[in-house]
This record gives sequence, C-alpha cells and structure tokens, in this order.
Amino acid sequence: QVQLRDSGGGLVQTGGSLRLSCAASGRTFSSSAMGWFRQAPGKEREFVAAITVSGGRAVYADSVKGRFTISRDNAKNTGYLQMNSLEPEDTAVYYCALGSSMGTISKGSWGQGTQVTVSS
Repeated sequence: QVQLRDSGGGLVQTGGSLRLSCAASGRTFSSSAMGWFRQAPGKEREFVAAITVSGGRAVYADSVKGRFTISRDNAKNTGYLQMNSLEPEDTAVYYCALGSSMGTISKGSWGQGTQVTVSS
C-alpha cells in the first residue's frame, strides 16, 4: 500500500503563505486522484481540495477557493497545496489522501498530517 508523508506546515501570520507537500512512496501516486483535507480542533475533518490523476482538473471547498491551489508532479510522486492569504480560520491539521478517483479519495490512503497555525 502506498505511504504518504505530509510536510510544510508551520506557524504563519494572517495574510501569509505556506506550501504543503505530500510525498508518496510506490508507483500508485501517478495513477491516483489526490486530495487535501483538514481538521480543526473540535471539528470534523473537512474537504479542502482535490485534483485528478493528470492534474487537469481541480476542485476546491468554497472557503479556500481563490486562495489555495492544489497541484501535483507525477514524476516526483509529490502533491502540493499552495496556501495564500491565510486566515486564522485555516488553522488545522492538514492531511493529503490518494484514491482511485476524485469521489473515493477519502476512502484511500492518508498521510499523517501536518499542522498549520495562522496567528491573528
């Protein structure tokens, strides 16, 4: 089974930027849809963004649309989430996930998560 390693989180001020990375082991990354989810303290895990196998189509949660960009480099088995104009409400643990399709990402493999903290 593929293993995912999330990284790139940290502490940033409101309005700042971070880029998260999701490094995958094995060969399945380039044949899997990829997504990012987040979980804030006391809240349920929520969808953030997802991207198709080819990278040709991406979808976003309304709360991050226009601020976050998901991308992937299949040659490097790595996915990314560029986060700009960060807000305190974006504070959460961010997880990447892979699935056989956009609709089944949450049922696939998960990274361990990386903490993002946005100070006001």
